[in-house]
Amino acid sequence: MQRRAAIWILGTFKTSPLEGIEAIASIILIKYHIQKITKRSQLHLFKLPNNHILTNLLDDSTLQSNSTNLHTIVSLTNHQRLITKGHLIDLNTKSYGIFPAFSPLNPEFSPGHRIIDNFSNQFSFNLVNKNEKEINKIHAQELNEMVLCNSSLPNSALVITDASIKNDIAMSISYIHSANRPLIKTACHTSFVTSMEAELFTIRCGINQACSIENISKIIIITDSIHAAKKISNSESYPFQIHTSAILSELKKFFNSNDANSIEFWECPSRIKWRFHHDVDKDSKSFTVTPIYLCKISWDFCKKSDSDDIIKQ
Repeated sequence: MQRRAAIWILGTFKTSPLEGIEAIASIILIKYHIQKITKRSQLHLFKLPNNHILTNLLDDSTLQSNSTNLHTIVSLTNHQRLITKGHLIDLNTKSYGIFPAFSPLNPEFSPGHRIIDNFSNQFSFNLVNKNEKEINKIHAQELNEMVLCNSSLPNSALVITDASIKNDIAMSISYIHSANRPLIKTACHTSFVTSMEAELFTIRCGINQACSIENISKIIIITDSIHAAKKISNSESYPFQIHTSAILSELKKFFNSNDANSIEFWECPSRIKWRFHHDVDKDSKSFTVTPIYLCKISWDFCKKSDSDDIIKQ
């Protein structure tokens, strides 16, 4: 089947070698594709609730359970392990290296409790057209005008965020500017996460810091990853919910405290080199840190690394 598809894609002769035309057509071998799907299916365990029958079979330490479970795979005898399906054993082994990042049953994502249902008029997104250079210049001018209008207001907080990854180490930095207050700088680093997770985490840190400032009624987030900020209003199941649920909880308190409180998200692509964001971007890329690597990695990074290893084979 793959041979026919590769010949049809490339329009080659029927006598062409299979391995060569598959490589040129960028078609992964069936056995490696099945292996990739199998490993990804194992990772879907972390989308299941804690009371699911499969989670009860796994080791308590992987799911951070407070009570001891006598029916886990670890408590099985050697004979019971031999007759247990290999997929469950592999699933249990795989889960040791991952920390859960899903929260599908969190009330923040339930209909009627979502931030988009109750506070739709208190947050907004300002995007930029990435295909037109003239619009980029206009957007940079709009950013300058927005900063001039809000920098002198004592009840406004300007949060500029950025994140970068170097040698599998992510650095997340946020600058918080507010009138008549010193600059607040937050810098965090971690390992084995994707750029999306790093960007979302720095937005989370910036919002938490801004909400903790007294008499703040307007928060302005400036980021080059507006797609990460949009995850906040997304109620679907995805591997960054551990961060978005914390952001939603903080924003709900912020909005409930005063009906006039609001938050704005402004997109600022790095290629514009807007002066305030350029300083944060340069700071995030100039770091040199040697962290202590943890044994656990994120769900999304694990999925990416597994797929890369299979493709390299």
